[in-house]
Amino acid sequence: MEYSPILHSLHVVPSSHVKNKLFVFCIMLSLWVYMIYCCVGYCSTMPNLAYGSVTRHESDAEVDNQGSSLGASRDLLNNENDLDSRGEEWDEIRGEAKALDDNAMSGFLNESESKKLPQAIIIGVKKGGTRALLEFLRLHPDIRAVGAEPHFFDRNYDKGLEWYRELMPKSSEGQLTMEKTPSYYVTKEVPARIYTMSKDTKLIVVVRDPVTRAISDYTQTRSKKPDIPSFESLTFKNMSAGLIDTTWSAVQIGMYAKHLERWLQFFPMEQLLFVSGERLISDPAGEMARVQDFLGLRRVVTDKHFHFNPAKGFPCLKRPEGNSKPHCLGKTKGRTHPNIDPEVVQRLRDFYKPFNSKFYQMTGHDFGWD
Repeated sequence: MEYSPILHSLHVVPSSHVKNKLFVFCIMLSLWVYMIYCCVGYCSTMPNLAYGSVTRHESDAEVDNQGSSLGASRDLLNNENDLDSRGEEWDEIRGEAKALDDNAMSGFLNESESKKLPQAIIIGVKKGGTRALLEFLRLHPDIRAVGAEPHFFDRNYDKGLEWYRELMPKSSEGQLTMEKTPSYYVTKEVPARIYTMSKDTKLIVVVRDPVTRAISDYTQTRSKKPDIPSFESLTFKNMSAGLIDTTWSAVQIGMYAKHLERWLQFFPMEQLLFVSGERLISDPAGEMARVQDFLGLRRVVTDKHFHFNPAKGFPCLKRPEGNSKPHCLGKTKGRTHPNIDPEVVQRLRDFYKPFNSKFYQMTGHDFGWD
């Protein structure tokens, strides 16, 4: 066969200069696609955040306009979206935006992500340690959780499940979607509503010494409403008679056994996990092991993720693979409690003792509050 210069030229290996150009072109093309994806993803999240924020502010305005000053001070149960929680929610939203940015490329490669209704919910209790637990759980790669409290089953139920689903972050197959709203545990209508959504929902309750919890609840409210009556006067219907006012939500929330009876009408005990708020501080890795086992997850969050902050009095989070500064919860966490009359504290302990005993019996766990 005769030699052909044309055919020979077609088999010439491209020069290194051409290879470099092709390599640079591929990188630029990939970056361009990645930037478009990030822009589209960010824009798609904006309506939900804005809508959720407006809804929460409208709900707050309604609560603030109800009742007299004394009535408002007693109605702590429906006043969780205060300035503290708003600030925390925005901190969480910023954190979610950063997480979305960090995971943008993996999301681009995984087109199976979608918004799902939560398979697990932290349902309580207020001032028990729910924010800390949610922060700890969000370290797990198999958990996607919305930071702000949706209050769907107690305040926004009329908006429907699709509205609720849209609040959730996107998750892929094998990931667990979660949310937390502490007032669910003490709201009568919520157990039936969650059961209607899914009877298989896993429920987590962070509980804490009810006396300490009540004082913490009062402390939070007083930081926003300094003119409310004293803790002692709110605790009793009649101070001289020593009759505890169980209509005051700061007292009512701590009657854990009474609220649990309502939940057990719809869910078996195997679907509820009670986390110790005290041990979440003293032994966060141990409590997180229980939570991860309950959710059917690998034990990814361990003691290497925690750094105790003596100034705050609770653990901060750290990424074991990096040298970054540990991340602590917001400034509103770890407030100094006011000095309460020891006699009032003891009367509250006596009041809660039978409720605690029944709660220990129902859960099969002694939390050591007495």
